[in-house]
Amino acid sequence: MKEAVSFPQVVRVGCGIDVHRDNIVATIRKSDDEYETREFEAFTSSLTCLRDWCKKEQVTHVAMESTGVYWKPVFNVLEEDFDIILVNARHVKNVPGHKTDKKDSRWISKLLLSGLLKGSFIPPVDIRDLRDLVRYKKKVVAQAASEKNRIIKILEDANIKLSSVIKNIDGSVGSKIIDSLIRGQTDVDELVKFYHGNMRVSKSEFRKALEGRISKHHRIMLQLHKDSITDKERFIERIEAEIDEATKAYQVEIDLLQTIPGVGKDSAINIISEIGTDMSRFPNENHLSSWAGMSPGNNETGGKKKWQEQFKGINI
Repeated sequence: MKEAVSFPQVVRVGCGIDVHRDNIVATIRKSDDEYETREFEAFTSSLTCLRDWCKKEQVTHVAMESTGVYWKPVFNVLEEDFDIILVNARHVKNVPGHKTDKKDSRWISKLLLSGLLKGSFIPPVDIRDLRDLVRYKKKVVAQAASEKNRIIKILEDANIKLSSVIKNIDGSVGSKIIDSLIRGQTDVDELVKFYHGNMRVSKSEFRKALEGRISKHHRIMLQLHKDSITDKERFIERIEAEIDEATKAYQVEIDLLQTIPGVGKDSAINIISEIGTDMSRFPNENHLSSWAGMSPGNNETGGKKKWQEQFKGINI
């Protein structure tokens, strides 16, 4: 008969939570033999009941899996009253073939009481808000870049090689030519007037690049993509205004980060939005680089290292 493995209890009362989209399964544990499991809906009123139950049972620590985005509302309701450990689901796998939501919550609570859970880094709420803004700005910027690529595609479809003769189609010359094409101007002699001596090609090459066959459909699509870019640029300005407001309290840190060669204002804000300003959360620089997925992992068995597994980045 196998001997049961026991671990010293380091948390007096803990709660293990298995989070799903529509329901929450929680187990409050005081010892190996003293625990209770309840199931809650994912609505705010139910999460408030979960919080009140935990406070009544004098829970000090809460552990839950980082399942998609479903953990966030639970975290928001509980973070003011408890020490919360957000754990990677891979690190708390239960016995295969015996998986249920209730068993998962009980297993998490058992690991919590034994101090065997390693929590994920969760920045404070203002940094989380800033992170949302910065990441959303990146997506909108990428969308605007995609629209510019679509303009190039439309021009290529019309056999107008504008991207071959100018660096940026959204620059002064490119914008004037595209606006002229949208208005129906197809006379190459008129379009060549936008040529200037600082361009990287000769005037004859510039003329050849503008000799295409642009249709009404091409002009409609160019206008649609141009309008989309204009809207996104205005939207980016709104996001940047919100970012400026959210970073007012971090101007000293932003200025200090810009003293690093190669780090500008945007990069400094990006860094703060991801890791915050409280470096006590990371014991040293090695832990920080490991958390960011910039350090090789250790995957050794039988004296052999599986190098192909070492350099898989960590999703943060």
